[in-house]
Amino acid sequence: MAQLIVRGVEERVASELRRRAAANGRSAEAEHREILRRALLDDDRFKAALASMPDVGLDPDFARPRDLGRPVEL
Repeated sequence: MAQLIVRGVEERVASELRRRAAANGRSAEAEHREILRRALLDDDRFKAALASMPDVGLDPDFARPRDLGRPVEL
């Protein structure tokens, strides 16, 4: 397994990590692994976030004009 060292973490962030770890009954290192795993590998959360977005506007609202450029003489 790979090792990851994170330097320069704000004390407020480190404190919150320790608090969350204690609340979840894990070490700070285990909590850090879980946060990374969920953030990077949990596609269902991303899909759910996209699916929860309201369906507003029409396709033409987002259309981009196609610029074919200027005519060129060869």
